[in-house]
Amino acid sequence: MKFVFPQNYNFKSKLLGIIDYTSAIIDLIWGGIVYIILNLIFKNFQIKIFFFIVLVLPIIIISIVGINGENMLNVMMYFFKYLIKSKVYIYNKNTKM
Repeated sequence: MKFVFPQNYNFKSKLLGIIDYTSAIIDLIWGGIVYIILNLIFKNFQIKIFFFIVLVLPIIIISIVGINGENMLNVMMYFFKYLIKSKVYIYNKNTKM
């Protein structure tokens, strides 16, 4: 059986079919950083678990669900570019009646 994919089809390989590899690597790095910082700050295991879940789980959920099919690296790049070059244009229309 042969499958024919159109030429404009963008095939992305994913880990377990749900998350991009770059997003998974970013999630692992973020989880590692949070884990190291929490071990340095807190001694209580329950507090470490709570803060780890609060800080890491939203990022993992956003990685899995995705934002318009973009991977996490692109979303972070767009976000930081916006923070650096954010411009708000306000146009004031003066009309005299």
